[in-house]
Amino acid sequence: MLYSTHTHIFTWVVALILFFVALSLFKNGMAKQMKIVHMVLRLFYVLILITGIILFVNFGSIDHMMYGLKFATGLAVIGFSEMVLVKLNKGKSAKGVTIGLIISFIITLYLGFSLPIGFSFLA
Repeated sequence: MLYSTHTHIFTWVVALILFFVALSLFKNGMAKQMKIVHMVLRLFYVLILITGIILFVNFGSIDHMMYGLKFATGLAVIGFSEMVLVKLNKGKSAKGVTIGLIISFIITLYLGFSLPIGFSFLA
């Protein structure tokens, strides 16, 4: 089950939903609830890493460089999303890290779906 891309995609989709829920809780001034959602989101970061590492080990030999680049940009997405929530929680500007999050997310999605074990939406 952990060898399929479906598990990995499920974990990052749930993490994306949790990220936006945490943002909305922050904007509504619900700090305690945001902290709970943020902790659950961190659990999903770990699950994303575990499923990503399993996929990388099993399929990375197809194209080492591109899968390594996708792995690195995936780590950047996790890092930037964590920095956005922490900076907002501390009351600091998160504009720069939000831009980094968006750019790294787009690159990661493009690489993930264009590599051999990704999905082909247009074909």
